[in-house]
Amino acid sequence: MIPDKASYRLANVRLHASLTPGLATAFDSDGFALADISVADGKISSIASHGKSKLPADAIDLAGRIVLPCFVDCHTHIDKGHIWPRKPNPDGTFMGALNASGVDRAARWSAEDVARRMDFSLRSAYAHGTKAVRTHLDSVPPQEEISWPEFEAMREKWRGRIELQAACLLGIEGVRDKKWFEKLAKRVAAAKGVLGVVTYMVPDLEELLDQVFAQAIEHGLDLDFHADETDDVAAISLKKIAEASLWNGFEGNILVGHCCSLSRQPDLEVLDTLDKVAKARLAVVSLPMCNLYLQDRRSNHTTPRWRGVTLLHEMKARGIKVAVASDNTRDPFYAYGDLDMLEVYRMATRILHFDHPVGDWPKAVAATPAEVMRLDGAGTLAAGGSADFVVFKGRSWTELLSRPESDRIVVRDGRAIERQLPDYAELDELMV
Repeated sequence: MIPDKASYRLANVRLHASLTPGLATAFDSDGFALADISVADGKISSIASHGKSKLPADAIDLAGRIVLPCFVDCHTHIDKGHIWPRKPNPDGTFMGALNASGVDRAARWSAEDVARRMDFSLRSAYAHGTKAVRTHLDSVPPQEEISWPEFEAMREKWRGRIELQAACLLGIEGVRDKKWFEKLAKRVAAAKGVLGVVTYMVPDLEELLDQVFAQAIEHGLDLDFHADETDDVAAISLKKIAEASLWNGFEGNILVGHCCSLSRQPDLEVLDTLDKVAKARLAVVSLPMCNLYLQDRRSNHTTPRWRGVTLLHEMKARGIKVAVASDNTRDPFYAYGDLDMLEVYRMATRILHFDHPVGDWPKAVAATPAEVMRLDGAGTLAAGGSADFVVFKGRSWTELLSRPESDRIVVRDGRAIERQLPDYAELDELMV
């Protein structure tokens, strides 16, 4: 369908308003319009409303199929990925996941082990149509000395195919060792990474957050937090992060993940938090599949009673940037997943009600995370931009989100890639 040549025209494709900002035309109630895309030398040379320009005889008629820009996955853990066969979660709980991952990390995360699993994950993401990934890297001693060099090597290996970013990951209590944390911040800065921690309601949380912000300011780093991944209504570290950003005058980008407890809190508490998050210009990413999996597990004989996700609709209404992402894949935090952002968006639509209307929710897996990650030109389709897009068979949201679309066509720099997913058997020797 996609010709193997430098220049071609795709006619009668269905583009979404939120992801094609330069297309001036009438869009339907789901945000779609029929258009023609011209590709030349790896770039999109033009996008025009279908029927407004004369098509060449060799134009390829896609008959209304949906075309989306390649995805941007802003919250993953590819250093943990695919350890489930050797270290499953014993009970499906958050603490079960935390403990199992810690044991596996201490025993098994050599440079070779981390590198092979990271590469496997990136091959999966690439085949599914993702062009940019931010991964968290467990950075508790001595793992930071193993994983960060492997990340830097992996980033070079994948340069030109996946834009790879990394954020360090450690519990906020690790910041108490000021000298070690300062050394870690320097290491992250040297790798052009992002400074990240997991916040808990520890007594000295405000003091520790000040230290995190101080290091970010000193080294010119953006911030990425895991916050309030719990149903405990007393967990308000999202608010504390916003307050710390304001009183430190922080000007970089801040992404906060999870924020599950917010949906359990009283309305006045919620409103106060959201006002501060908006004022501090924080962005929030929900991880709908992992949160649904881990949250509200009570016992084997009890049905979960809430979805585990945060208040994205209320945030978006206040102008807060919101996204959804993959999070964990086949590890103790989430037994499933494959870094397929179409699956993430499909599940998010059902779990978080990204419909009635669809509006500009598709930005949550493309344009918005690209902006948070400072990726110019990613997440949208525009004349002059790279010809990086995914061609689906679906012609509407109900068609697109009802099937896996495993036969989608991924186009990078104007050429259809070979979409060969890696075989799980490749990792068998790492699982014994």
